[in-house]
Amino acid sequence: MTLQEYDYARESPSKLAASCLLLALTMKNLGGWTPTLEYYSGYCAQDLHPLVKRLNFLLTYQPRDKLNAVRSKYSHRVFFEVAKVTPMDMLKLEETLTSS
Repeated sequence: MTLQEYDYARESPSKLAASCLLLALTMKNLGGWTPTLEYYSGYCAQDLHPLVKRLNFLLTYQPRDKLNAVRSKYSHRVFFEVAKVTPMDMLKLEETLTSS
């Protein structure tokens, strides 16, 4: 999804990937950012929080009328229908990130 948004072009690919992983872990209640993830990614959780919030906002308020190829592709069973996952409530996300 970020490939279609110019605002994300300035982000480091590794930071973007780490933020996506943290958002996915949070959305699926699979735990938080572990010391192992911090060591191998080079990012602490607090460094990722602003980008995680922006990514969730992108999922929540994306235009649905154009650029549907990515959404269509990742709505397929082969890709585990990840495009159909409901974004987190922004307040709940904030609460979860600050508590970890």
